[in-house]
Amino acid sequence: MSAPSTSVAPGMAPGGGPAPAGPVARRVRPPRWLDLRLVLGVLLVLGSVLVGARVVTAADATVPVWSVGTDLAAGTVLTPEDLVPVPVRLDDVAGAYLSASTRPEGRVLARAVRAGELVPRSALEEVTGQVQLALPVQAGFVPPGLSRGQLVDVYAVADPAVGAALETGGDVDLVVGAAPVQAVTGRSDGVLSASTSTLQVVVTVPADEAPEVLAAIGGRGLVVVVRDSVDAASGADASSRDDAVAEPGPTG
Repeated sequence: MSAPSTSVAPGMAPGGGPAPAGPVARRVRPPRWLDLRLVLGVLLVLGSVLVGARVVTAADATVPVWSVGTDLAAGTVLTPEDLVPVPVRLDDVAGAYLSASTRPEGRVLARAVRAGELVPRSALEEVTGQVQLALPVQAGFVPPGLSRGQLVDVYAVADPAVGAALETGGDVDLVVGAAPVQAVTGRSDGVLSASTSTLQVVVTVPADEAPEVLAAIGGRGLVVVVRDSVDAASGADASSRDDAVAEPGPTG
């Protein structure tokens, strides 16, 4: 005989009791990409990158300005060969120096400027009341290293060996004192160069003193003495020059 079959109503357990409740299925939620913590982290990273970029840019914020390649005395008329552009970081004082975009050629230095020094705007002035005087000097009485921008004293000597036209008499006189050299021409390094060849040394003097300087020379030979500094002349030097110009030696 087969066992009698029993039917179970829905929701009922065998035996007539209620069926136990099963686990409730949970819906899978997609990840929230705009989570507040994620947004804050991204903003912090971006902020750090921007701040770092600004710091690096500020540290490399250089501007090209003019400097000089050699020592130049006050009164030197600037030429393109004197100037060297250099990139520097000057921050708030950049306006006090000459930008490399300017063209200061032909301007005059109001004070001495050392090699490698940046050229300040305050060190320049316009050419007023000055003339360039060309002096013929035998090569043997010009220092070999004489160059533009140096300060020199020029003495007149009554000696034919120095280039005097004749024995003019008189003492050695300072005819030009602490004058800036603008140019030296006629120099030769060849085998035919000699100490008796004549160089042209161009110096700057006040326009009203040029005739007195020429009168003080009086046909005598000249000797050029280079000062060891491009600093401005002292009052004693200027006084000595004035005395020498005011009382030229006799011409015989």
